[in-house]
Amino acid sequence: MSKRKAEMLSPAKGQGLVERAEALEAEGALADLRLTVAGKPLHLWGRGGRQREEELAASVPAGALPVLLGPSLGLCLDILAASGRPVAVVDREREVWSHTGAHARHAGSPNVLWLAEGDAATVREALLAWQAKHGGGPFAPLMAPGARRIAPDFYAALAQALAASDAFWTSARHAKFQSAAPRILLLDRPYFLLREIKDALTRLNIPWAGLEVGTGDVGREGFVEELLRRVLEFKPDFVLTVNHFGLDREGRLLGLLDRLGLPLASWFVDNPHLILADFPGQARANTALFTWDADNVASLKAQGFTQVSYLPLATDPQRFHPAATPGPKEWRAQVSFVGDSMTRAVADSVQACAAFPWLTARYAELAEGFAQAQARSVEGYLATSHPDVFARYTQLPAPQDRLACDALITWEATRQYRWRCVAALAPFAPLVAGDADGWRAAFGGAGGVRYLSRLDYYADLPSFYPLSGISLNCTSRQMKGAVNQRVFDVPACGGFVLTDGQEQLAGLFEPGREVMQYADPEEIPGLVERLLADAPLRAEVTAAARKRILGEHTYEHRLMELCRVMRGTFA
Repeated sequence: MSKRKAEMLSPAKGQGLVERAEALEAEGALADLRLTVAGKPLHLWGRGGRQREEELAASVPAGALPVLLGPSLGLCLDILAASGRPVAVVDREREVWSHTGAHARHAGSPNVLWLAEGDAATVREALLAWQAKHGGGPFAPLMAPGARRIAPDFYAALAQALAASDAFWTSARHAKFQSAAPRILLLDRPYFLLREIKDALTRLNIPWAGLEVGTGDVGREGFVEELLRRVLEFKPDFVLTVNHFGLDREGRLLGLLDRLGLPLASWFVDNPHLILADFPGQARANTALFTWDADNVASLKAQGFTQVSYLPLATDPQRFHPAATPGPKEWRAQVSFVGDSMTRAVADSVQACAAFPWLTARYAELAEGFAQAQARSVEGYLATSHPDVFARYTQLPAPQDRLACDALITWEATRQYRWRCVAALAPFAPLVAGDADGWRAAFGGAGGVRYLSRLDYYADLPSFYPLSGISLNCTSRQMKGAVNQRVFDVPACGGFVLTDGQEQLAGLFEPGREVMQYADPEEIPGLVERLLADAPLRAEVTAAARKRILGEHTYEHRLMELCRVMRGTFA
């Protein structure tokens, strides 16, 4: 084909793909294009364009991944690439490129993969990885007859291998839940709950394999290839992740898991709405969500997720137990609190909302109202209590902007509430572990307060909690009804916890017998004074709480429930 004709292949501005192809056919430019799809001859275009358009669509169906093999397919590439769909090109004939210009036109296109190096096996591996990244759709190999003559041991062999690739997916779609203990592929990254999950699965003798997903916004290089290898070798029954770690915004991993017949369990231990805002339109039938906050179940179902279960936090009794190594003497205290003052979190959120002066001028007032309101979400609170602010909030152009507003009001509400609770401990010479500068501001220079820098959850807290007569717990305002892990961790290691009376607490412990609670920060001084004077009562409550925890609230219990739901839903 002449260079002039090659330059004619791109559709003219305003000209449809079909019309352009028919015009080129009339000029005779398509005479040499006889393609094969899945081993069957395909005449790309001919007279009666609509009929041939339907023939092409039937041969390269929606969801299929076209793979062009060999040279002389420049027009086909132009048409497919212009549609925006993913296209792969396997073409090593560099001399042809210089005449057709196809490589120059498309090598940099984001939806075109051009493979020009390697043997058939290497190229096939690259194509399998590309296929997986685009949801695992079937290959649609397109090859001009001349490619067989140019390199029969390469293009023809590759076409045959791609046609046989369905065998890979057949093998990958193994039967699930065939044994008593499910096999779990865990998407892994550094996060506090992942360690507990691994240890609990190991103690339960549940087979699991970890797959590192990386910590950045962009997936780890080689992740898809390793995922496919693990699926073939380990044959998991489902994939487990925390807070949607490892998933992509475009939904490609979910599509790939669907093609593999692999259900996904995602356990949210932070606000799922703040997280899922980055994953729009990903409610899939093969996905089950678990949330530590029962208040989220109905709202997640309203987003289209059909499988949503309440799965609260718990403790690891192998780490949090009374026999833990005692901490240093300076950790001893009548009363203590472990946590952040939220000073830095609020300052960062104010900076993130600097473009919204209508919010930053009133955020403290709005946060105070949100903390006291029955509304579970910032959006719901603004809609009912501040319609003027809500109108501006709903007009924000990007979901990330609304999330920034949510974060500012939530973290400021938490800061105000936490400062009130912890400052109530001032008469009892408390020990406060966290960001010391922030807490000094909260206590306003009150004497007798001791400060510690932040403690490590795993290395320090199991030894720290038992050294306090009372460990105060005050829950973040992002979870108005749920409980955090401290109500489990403190009694598990023999410490006594005084916590706020979250609505979901009564479903986990019996108030007054297994847990002591306050309804308002103003109650804290009186309760602390009474409890410090009654060591037998504290010991009795702690023993009852620990017994309940070991019987119902370990991570082994949570993982057994998660596995039960997954088997009942997807087996």
